[in-house]
Amino acid sequence: MATLDEFSEQEVVRIIGVAEGRLAYWKRLGLVRPRMAGRRKVYRFGDLISLRTIKQLADQHVPARRLRRAVEALLRQLEGIEAPLAELRILSDGRSIIVQHNGHRLEPLSGQLLLSFETRELAEKVRPLPAPPADEWLARALELEVIPRRRAEAREAYQRALELRPAWVEARLNLGTLLYEEGNFEEAEVEFRLAVEIDPEHALARFNLAAVLDERNQWEEACEHLLEALRISPDYADACYNLAVICEKLGRATEARHYWARYIEFDSRSEWAVQARRRLAALNNTPSPFKLPS
Repeated sequence: MATLDEFSEQEVVRIIGVAEGRLAYWKRLGLVRPRMAGRRKVYRFGDLISLRTIKQLADQHVPARRLRRAVEALLRQLEGIEAPLAELRILSDGRSIIVQHNGHRLEPLSGQLLLSFETRELAEKVRPLPAPPADEWLARALELEVIPRRRAEAREAYQRALELRPAWVEARLNLGTLLYEEGNFEEAEVEFRLAVEIDPEHALARFNLAAVLDERNQWEEACEHLLEALRISPDYADACYNLAVICEKLGRATEARHYWARYIEFDSRSEWAVQARRRLAALNNTPSPFKLPS
């Protein structure tokens, strides 16, 4: 299955707005190199940035072969640069190719450092691809978070989505869940609290906040949010289960019995139901002075 960071040749032609023949010519020159994904040739997001730069320079009548020589020169001259067309800002006035790097401008073919190359018109020649909309960042995050080594990228994608749509509860819940699973309870709590502030009637936001508060031993407040989750969604079985667990931690046996029994009403067959029956049986053999509030 293709990921959101893989584009077919047909998609590249549409996104960049370039003829297939011209793209084939740039491939032959080695300006861009698609990768194999199974039997398909695919391009990555960095390739799109490179191709956008190539097209803009070609539109300024910069010969592709001259651009290739400039790229080869940059690879020789600059350490740590692997994809000059994607990593560097490249400008042209139709004759010279100028590269911005570390606050300086240089002409790669001559190796000359330029000190007075400054025009507003030229600075606007090369623009990056427009930023993806928030829903694309969310979709990208969902794809990435299932790959353990790419979870940091998933966090960043969620954050990008939230920069564009700060009040997006679902994105905050997903980011908070990712942080929670990584054991980063403090930051997860921040995301879940924001989700509750944005939508106080969101049962899952209340449930998730209660879960992280439980991890941080803030059981009284966790109970409050679970009760709110049940008020919003009375058949929320998982909220009953967690309430029963937390009530036991607080020594509220009568309340715990109530929520274990209520959970079993919703779920009578799963492994969690087996555990709920065990806990309920144990509590029924332990008298408690606490009463369930009316």
